Amino acid sequence: MVKLSNVEVAVVMIPLPAQGHLNQLLHLSRLISAYHLPLHFTGTTTHLRQAKNRIQGWDPLSTSNVKFHEFSIPSYETPPPNPNSTTKFPSHLMPSLLATCHLRHPISSLLHELSRNYRRVIVIYASLIAWVLQDAPSIPNVECYSFRSISGFTIYSFICDAAGRLPADAENEFLEKISSMEGCFTSEFAEFSRVQTEFREMVNSGDLYNSCYEIEGFYLDLLAKEKRAGNKQWAVGPLNPPKLFDKRDSRKPHKCIKWLDEQEPNSVIFVSFGTTTTLSDEEIKELAIGLEKSEKKFIWILREADKGDIFTGESREVELPEGYEEKVEKRGLIVRDWVPQLEILRHESTGGFMSHCGWNSCMESISMGMPIVAWPMHSDQPRNAILVTEVLKIGVGLKDWAMRDELVSSDAVAECVKRLMDSAEGDKMRQRATELSKSVVNGGGSGKEMDSFIAHITI
Repeated sequence: MVKLSNVEVAVVMIPLPAQGHLNQLLHLSRLISAYHLPLHFTGTTTHLRQAKNRIQGWDPLSTSNVKFHEFSIPSYETPPPNPNSTTKFPSHLMPSLLATCHLRHPISSLLHELSRNYRRVIVIYASLIAWVLQDAPSIPNVECYSFRSISGFTIYSFICDAAGRLPADAENEFLEKISSMEGCFTSEFAEFSRVQTEFREMVNSGDLYNSCYEIEGFYLDLLAKEKRAGNKQWAVGPLNPPKLFDKRDSRKPHKCIKWLDEQEPNSVIFVSFGTTTTLSDEEIKELAIGLEKSEKKFIWILREADKGDIFTGESREVELPEGYEEKVEKRGLIVRDWVPQLEILRHESTGGFMSHCGWNSCMESISMGMPIVAWPMHSDQPRNAILVTEVLKIGVGLKDWAMRDELVSSDAVAECVKRLMDSAEGDKMRQRATELSKSVVNGGGSGKEMDSFIAHITI
């Protein structure tokens, strides 16, 4: 680790107000705070409360050099998710994303204040919130670095899409398998993303990735070739702590952990689709029947997608087939609230993860050595699923994006669960996932990348 003497540099974090993004930047704050740099974590009052309530693996309030800046913004609509929408993209979150424009002035004021007290002010911002930094170029000692919250494989595939072809040195069977962008985003979000890209190009000095060369070095190298002169990149993931802060002495363990403690090693599949996915009643029924047909033990997190403000309004009560919970109670645990995902993934009784393949969940799963049943829903997830199942070969594909409008049947669910949890093929995937985890956690590559970034911003 780089040793710092006189502190002349301050770091400011600006996350996007969605759980996966809040989570990643808060974990990144933990890593940077270890270098004894003053760190300022910004956001709306609501979303900082959400981030602190849900953080796993460490206690952010115990870190003295992390300061939270809570900004009030005008109220915005927080509609509930629509389980019957024609697309799985969480368009109900758009009002909260658009409301981030109101953070421009309070963040500008903070940057001006810090610029008077430090030689350099380093801003690490979510790539989709660049418009709050419109005033940064006018402050000479402020530098802005974009945090890219999705995989290098997916980002490079987006570049290929925009170019309409694969560069000669990038041709490989996996990039040629990338799925259609159709159904991944709404037109409203695509326009929002375009605007952020324009602002990012105005302020950006480099990129940080929640990834590492042990996972996708080939694609990170391709991305480096795309950088304009002077812009650098650092792959500093995984961000989540491999060894978790143990709170068992101070509180009762979560009921999921207590239940897992009673199960056999690698006997349970963990089913969770993140914080932005809402399943229809028909999809829930097929998934329920499929888990029952698989005859495997499971923990199923059955909850609605987050609203723009998770602390307001009522959530839809998801119903299962009559008598279902009683029928599966000896081998299935159904949970309808927030769970400690990292603790579940690292538990020895957990043997697989049925996931939407959001990059945050992928990185947590990889770092914990957990193979995946891939059911992508929207955004970058279909391409992450290809990385997991085709490139890394640590997962089984349940949802083919080419057939995204077709209902996933209970038979398909049961078959994929059995393939992962009860076959020689699944055992090999589990072994590869374990080996990749050891390589990622013990290889030291991301630690060197973080040292390199800290050296870069403190020279």
